[in-house]
Amino acid sequence: MVHKYHDAKNHKALKVYKKNPLATGVLFIWYYLFMVILILGVLGLVFGSFVNALVWRLREQSLVASRQSKSRKIKTSDKKLAANDLQNLSILKGRSMCTHCHHPLAAKDLIPVLSWVELRGKCRYCGKKIEDTPVAEVSTALLFVISYLWWPMQFNTAGTVNFIAWLIIIVGFVALMLYDIRWLMLPNRIVYPLISVAVVAALLNISVYGGGVAIARDLGISVLVAGGIFYGLFELSKGKWIGGGDVKLGFLIGLLVARPLHAFLVLFLASLIGTLLIIPGMATKKLTTKSHIPFGPFLIIACIIIMLFGASIVTWYRKKFLLY
Repeated sequence: MVHKYHDAKNHKALKVYKKNPLATGVLFIWYYLFMVILILGVLGLVFGSFVNALVWRLREQSLVASRQSKSRKIKTSDKKLAANDLQNLSILKGRSMCTHCHHPLAAKDLIPVLSWVELRGKCRYCGKKIEDTPVAEVSTALLFVISYLWWPMQFNTAGTVNFIAWLIIIVGFVALMLYDIRWLMLPNRIVYPLISVAVVAALLNISVYGGGVAIARDLGISVLVAGGIFYGLFELSKGKWIGGGDVKLGFLIGLLVARPLHAFLVLFLASLIGTLLIIPGMATKKLTTKSHIPFGPFLIIACIIIMLFGASIVTWYRKKFLLY
C-alpha cells in the first residue's frame, strides 16, 4: 500500500514536470536558493553567538594575564574567578556563563536572538543586563547570506573553498569589530589565525588559477599598499596616529583583496566611511579631537564591500568616467 502511494505520487510529479518543465525547474532553483540562505542564516546566528563568547573570553583572559604578570594571584576584573576557575575561560572547554554572576548558562539561554528576546536582555539568574546583544549574531547571519548572494567567484571547487575561507574571515571580522569598538584593540589571537587562512587561500588561488608570477606580484603590492601605508604611519607617529593592530589588519586586508587597486579602494572607502560617521559626532560635540575612535571597523566594512563588489565598482567607474 505504501509503495503504491509513493509510486502514484512520483508519477503525478513526473506528469507535472513533463507538462511544464520550465516552471518546475524555476521552482526547484528558488527552493534550492531558499534552503541555502536558510542554512547560511542559521549558521551565521550560531557563529555570531560564538563571537560574543569569544570576544568576552579573550578579554577576560587578557586581564588575567595582565594581573598574573603583576601579581602571583590570578584575578579577573570583578575578582570573582579564582585561579582554579581559569579553565572556565577556555574558548574550547569552558562553559557559557553570565558575564556578571558567572552562573553557567543552560541550553535554553543560548538560543541565538530568541533567548535574548525572551529574557528581555537580562540574565535569567542575576537579573542584570546581558552585555552580549544580538547585534553580532544578526550581523554575522546577514553577512553570510549577502556573501553568498553576491559572491564574485563561481561555485566550482576552488570558488567554494574560497567561499568557506571567506565565511571564516567574516566570523573573525565580526569579532575584531566588536572587540575594537569595546576596548580599542585588535587582538593578535584573532588577527594571526585570519592571516593564516588568507595565506592558504592566496596560495590555493595561485596554484589553481595559474599566472602565478602575476598573481603573486599583485598580491605582494596589495599587501604593501594596505599594510605598508599603515606601517609607515605607525612608525612615523610612534604609534600615536594608528595602532599596531591596524597595521596587521592592513596586511590581512591586502592578502584578501589581492589587487593593488582594490587595496587602494579599501583605504579610500574606509576613510570615507570614517569621515561620514565622525563629522556628525564632531558637529554635535559628542566627539572631540581627543576622542579615541577605532579605525578597525571602518577598514573591515570597506574590505567586505570591496571583496564582494570591488570588481563591479571598478568596471562601473571605468565605463562612467574613463569611457572604456
